[in-house]
Formats: sequence, C-alpha cells, structure tokens
Amino acid sequence: MIIVSACLLGLNCRYDGECRPDRDLLSSDLRNCCVPVCPEQLGGLPTPRAPSEIIEGDGLDVLEGRSRILSSSGIDVTGCFIRGANEVMRIVELTQIRTAIMKEKSPSCGVYHIKKNGYVEQGSGVTAALLMRHGIRVISSDMIKETLELGTCLL
Repeated sequence: MIIVSACLLGLNCRYDGECRPDRDLLSSDLRNCCVPVCPEQLGGLPTPRAPSEIIEGDGLDVLEGRSRILSSSGIDVTGCFIRGANEVMRIVELTQIRTAIMKEKSPSCGVYHIKKNGYVEQGSGVTAALLMRHGIRVISSDMIKETLELGTCLL
C-alpha cells in the first residue's frame, strides 16, 4: 500500500474545494493500493478553506517550532497542519506503509517545493517533512510519470 495525497486521486479536498487528479497514477495498477490522505482535513481544516503558507523556512521549521503557517486571512493554522501530519504518520504506522506520493507545492504535502507569496520556493511541506524524518520514501507528484515509466517498485 502507498499513502497518496487525496487530491491526486480525484478527491475534492484542496483548499479551493477542487482536486488535481493525476492521470498516470489513476491509470496505473497502483490505484488499487493507494490510501488517500488529506493532512489538512485530518488536521481539522474545512474544505474549502483559505489558502495557507509557511511564513519562514519550510515544513521542517514548522515541526521544530521555528516557523508558523498562516491562512490568507491571517489566522494561525500551524496546529492544524501539525495535527494533520501526525495523523498521516499514525496511518503510516498502523499500516506499515513505507512509501508516499505527495502533491508538490503544498504547505502540507510539498516534497521539494512549496508556494510562498505567489512564488515557488525550495522546501518541503509539514507532512512530507515528517514522513521523510521517519524514513518514509516520499515521491513528488511531479515525478509520478517518470517513476512509473522506470518501473520502480513503489510498494
């Protein structure tokens, strides 16, 4: 089984109430072993919701208490993001999953990049950082096609 950002599987859980289904993932045999997760929903945030950004640094800085996450309306949602990351980690521990595919550019799921002030910057989201910290293999949504084409074992 593989943890997958739920929006990549067609679930309308993004901040704007929409999804970003990945055709390559949905048309592969992997779709039958995906465990969809939305850390922001698991952390208690509604859908739709105001978009949020990490203020300083990246998800690791948030986990270590050096940064916060604010919604576009100025509300501190750091606790929700941390709670959601911890819930995803609990799912990983319960199922002994070792691989995740996460949506790039998200303050929760971004693997290599997150959005800040309308720009894309290097850094991981809170959930991706927590998973990597625990030795989980985290694959960027930008690399799904290449990963599948290479026939890389994801399970």
